[in-house]
Amino acid sequence: MAKGSLLRTGVIGSVLLALCCFTPILVVLFTAVGLASLIGWLDIVLLPALLIFLLITAYALIQRRRS
Repeated sequence: MAKGSLLRTGVIGSVLLALCCFTPILVVLFTAVGLASLIGWLDIVLLPALLIFLLITAYALIQRRRS
């Protein structure tokens, strides 16, 4: 994977997950679709995924600075 695409993936994933964590986008979407029972599991999935994307972004920035 190219360094630019790794950074792009990290930033886009971090922004999307931050929006889902800090705004009720998924809560409204899941309720509208009829999957309200899954709302309790969102934090268990979203927060670790946000951490992973932030780590990918940091790794890509470190690799960019080294080259």
